[in-house]
Amino acid sequence: MKSADYIIAFVISAALAFGITLVIRKLALRRGIVDRPEFDRNRKIHTQPTPLLGGLAIYLAVLLVVVIYATVCNKLLGGYLLSKHLLGVLIGGAIIMFGGYLDDRYRLSPAKQIIFPILASLVIVGSGIGVAYISNPLGNVIRLDTVKLELFTWQGLPYSITLFSDLFTVVWLMGMMYTTKFLDGLDGLSAGIATIGSLIIFCLSLTQTVAQPETALLAIIFVGAGAGFLLLNFNPAKIFLGEGGSVFVGFFLGVLSIISGAKIATALLIMGIPILDTVWVILRRLFWEKRSIVSADKKHLHFRLLDIGLTQRQAVVFLYVLTAVFGFAGLLVTGKGKLITLFILLAVMVVLALILVLTYRRKKSRALTENIR
Repeated sequence: MKSADYIIAFVISAALAFGITLVIRKLALRRGIVDRPEFDRNRKIHTQPTPLLGGLAIYLAVLLVVVIYATVCNKLLGGYLLSKHLLGVLIGGAIIMFGGYLDDRYRLSPAKQIIFPILASLVIVGSGIGVAYISNPLGNVIRLDTVKLELFTWQGLPYSITLFSDLFTVVWLMGMMYTTKFLDGLDGLSAGIATIGSLIIFCLSLTQTVAQPETALLAIIFVGAGAGFLLLNFNPAKIFLGEGGSVFVGFFLGVLSIISGAKIATALLIMGIPILDTVWVILRRLFWEKRSIVSADKKHLHFRLLDIGLTQRQAVVFLYVLTAVFGFAGLLVTGKGKLITLFILLAVMVVLALILVLTYRRKKSRALTENIR
């Protein structure tokens, strides 16, 4: 595949996403599908009602370009990518978009919201996408495809589930989806991180080790869609991802990391900061604050950056840079190197958290002292 193929796919996807976003923005405003900050002051930081459903533009742009390149251009299928894989991704995405529309329109409860990501994950497993093994940085691999349970036989062909592989795939995708969902607190943050992550997987897919040009093409299509959407989503945002969009970008990134050869360690480096932040928030809510893990607050890392005086743009760009640094580092190191990089990432997260907490407390104490005076 030539470099021009990737560039053209990127441009078409970006242009479509930008144009569709403008249309969806008008549609959301006309139907009153907007995010009103007064409904959730515990988490919302914007001051004006902002249209939702933005993620639908990313999905539709990806859908259209994928269909064009798979059928008209005949450049997307082949190698590792099969038609059933693409169908699974598109159907799974459609399920997420449908659930997201219902939530943006009717504000579903968390118990109902989770139904659609679960269904989308099961569709991915059913389409044959899964993690057969996990590379062990210290040597050998951990096999996940050793236990198979046959469900039924149709036309002489057995249909079965690969227990540990399918379970790991569902858990992995759910984790990625809820990470980007929780990350969606600042203008352009969730969409931007997912776009950077897909760009890294695009580069990874072109390396000699992976050598998957079709996966690279699929990744750059998403990068284009994300970039086109970000033109209207970066601060000050004219439209938000909405529930469906914030879940879909994590879903797509999670699927890409599996398709590109189960590069779980690379994906962990890409999403390491938000994943660690999400884990910390869940643990804090469960064991310290004794409240629901889905309850909203402003204690996520990105909100803490605002607390110490950064603007939305500064906070988002800072997290973009961290994502890019650790993500591209994953392309340069292998084996034990990735394990060491993951430990470095963990150390950076701990140090960053301490700096933010201490700075915030110092700032709060200084403000209190000035008020007393």
